[in-house]
Amino acid sequence: MKAMMISALAGAVLASTAAQAQLKPEEQVEIRQAGYQFMAWNMGKIKAQVIDGKEPYDQAKVAAAANAIAAIANSGMGALYSPDTTSAQLGKQTRLKPEFFDNLEEAGRIGGEFVKHANQLASVAAGNDQAAIKKAFGDVGGSCKSCHDKFRAD
Repeated sequence: MKAMMISALAGAVLASTAAQAQLKPEEQVEIRQAGYQFMAWNMGKIKAQVIDGKEPYDQAKVAAAANAIAAIANSGMGALYSPDTTSAQLGKQTRLKPEFFDNLEEAGRIGGEFVKHANQLASVAAGNDQAAIKKAFGDVGGSCKSCHDKFRAD
């Protein structure tokens, strides 16, 4: 089992390295920012319906938004992070702190929590329990905030 996990991790690292080699640092930043913007737009749709009540609740629309968030969270965006894509190298083009790469274990843990919470949001949004959706929405937002607080420059 341990050998299988090490093999899977090695494969992920190699795939990540190959993806990085195919994109310029500026392209990596542009693509990951687009992914996060799309997730934020979908979070806004859920917030308007479930949290703020500014729009009528539509379970199908909430589920579609949650599925979009989960799909991007599971898309392998980690391949879009390289030491060449921090604010130290690219200035204001990105807000990724260089410290991210000094704390890869913590960054991976936070990223894993984000994926877990995004998947949970998609799962509960498939149902009609608005209280469960609200909690899962908060968990996703909390995981976003924990990364921003640690690794995102102002």
